[in-house]
Amino acid sequence: MPYIEKYVKSDGTVVRGHYRWAQGARREMTIITVVALAAVAFGHNGGQAAQDSEPRKSPGQYPVVFSESGGSAPRGAEPRPTVSYPIKFDTPKTTVKRPTPTISYPIDFSTLGSGR
Repeated sequence: MPYIEKYVKSDGTVVRGHYRWAQGARREMTIITVVALAAVAFGHNGGQAAQDSEPRKSPGQYPVVFSESGGSAPRGAEPRPTVSYPIKFDTPKTTVKRPTPTISYPIDFSTLGSGR
């Protein structure tokens, strides 16, 4: 969005400095702004739902479930896994090292009959 400096037209009209928007940019920016404001307005519940339902857990608590659940976790208790399927990770592929040439003398192409 370039800024147009103050200038005078050929008929003597003084035009003050202004920003020049691309064609259709104002309409698109208006639509994006309205959608963003609607998302903020509808996404905010004002805390009413939190008061009516169960209290929220404080952030940072991971739901660890112990095999012996007796109210408190005894020492040495092992947590149960949260997934029942194996997780496979990609292994990096090894590249085969290319052999280096072992010729250490200059090749004379004229003796090969190629006519170079």
